[in-house]
Amino acid sequence: MTVRPWQLLPTSLSTRGTFAADPYPAYAWLREHAPVHRTKLPSGVDAWLVTRYADARQTLADTRLSKNPAHHDEPAHAKGRTGIPGERQADLMTHLLNIDPPDHTRLRRLVSKAFTPRRVAEFAPRVQELTDDLIERFAATGTADLIHDFAFPLPIYAICDLLGVPREDQDDFRDWAGMMIRHGGGPRGGVARSVKKMRGYLAELIHRKRMELPAEPVPGEDLISGLIRASDHGAHLTENEAAAMAFILLFAGFETTVNLIGNGTYALLTHPEQRRRLQRALAEGDRALLETGVEELLRYDGPVELATWRFATEPVVIGGQRIEAGDPVLVVLAAADRDPERFAGPDTLDLGRRDNQHLGYGHGIHYCLGAPLARLEGQTALATLLTRLPDLRLAVDPAELRWRGGLIMRGLRTLPVKFSPPRSGRT
Repeated sequence: MTVRPWQLLPTSLSTRGTFAADPYPAYAWLREHAPVHRTKLPSGVDAWLVTRYADARQTLADTRLSKNPAHHDEPAHAKGRTGIPGERQADLMTHLLNIDPPDHTRLRRLVSKAFTPRRVAEFAPRVQELTDDLIERFAATGTADLIHDFAFPLPIYAICDLLGVPREDQDDFRDWAGMMIRHGGGPRGGVARSVKKMRGYLAELIHRKRMELPAEPVPGEDLISGLIRASDHGAHLTENEAAAMAFILLFAGFETTVNLIGNGTYALLTHPEQRRRLQRALAEGDRALLETGVEELLRYDGPVELATWRFATEPVVIGGQRIEAGDPVLVVLAAADRDPERFAGPDTLDLGRRDNQHLGYGHGIHYCLGAPLARLEGQTALATLLTRLPDLRLAVDPAELRWRGGLIMRGLRTLPVKFSPPRSGRT
């Protein structure tokens, strides 16, 4: 018999709505009573959930657990239920979330040549400019929905600029991304259609950039041009590989940052002492607390609830449970990062927490390539919000907020706030 996590709790906490709003009591129960647990997901797929930190870290690095859906023991017609809707039909499977070494090693090395920490650091002024412009649009009104007005458009426009999507086309990407978020927990058809449109656009853009690519790199060259130019012992990304990589940077990069900003702001607004602590540090020009604070927000209520799919290629024992070849395995990052065996006071938000090796961006060879960009966007967004709108506060009771459905991501549908409009433009 298989049961869903929220069905394991006492009756008072066992409804799915309660679970979506606060899954942490369910995950605490699982960590204590069934740390490696087989369950039937809403999609109908049976999968193992791993909830303890030590087991999670082991699982994320275990080479016997493949990222390739071909290892799933489901029949061929059912395999699409475990990935991004439409990616198979759009021929977008050859990205880093779906492949293993040696192909993963080759592709990651090539992509890393283009997506460097230096490139991200050079992009910081543009992220700040986008952040200021978005806040400027609603600052005079005294109210905003921080998801729709701020957390959602910021990473979309940022990654489009970084990739080299022309400004006149970026609203199309915003529409496609919006469809992906709105349908995250519902019918997959709308997502698949958006994926198909994005795939067609990226293929055309990559082909055009390849034809127009200068012989030598130019200052400020965009990421797609860098992907085209990257080589390893004479081997380049194919146009299909480049399209798949651009797609996954968009798909995996934007919603994680939406949720980082949204969840992080909500956590600060519901922990006023921690918010004031960060505001004081920012006012004094001390950004150290901002850096540790974003890491703590990633641990405390991070944007990714479960790591992406893994499939056993041979029998594996995790936490005393035997997992058979072909079985899907999902690491519950939200549970692992609240494990009291690893973190002191795990249910307490402490922006100054130092010993904080959270798993919010994964672990091992699949550690998130875009983590530096997400951290840059999260730090910039939160610091600017708290500085420019110092009395930011929730406009509704927290009980009225709703969380988007879905399996992998965790984020708010809306975040209504109010604040005193700045007296004269930007502060």
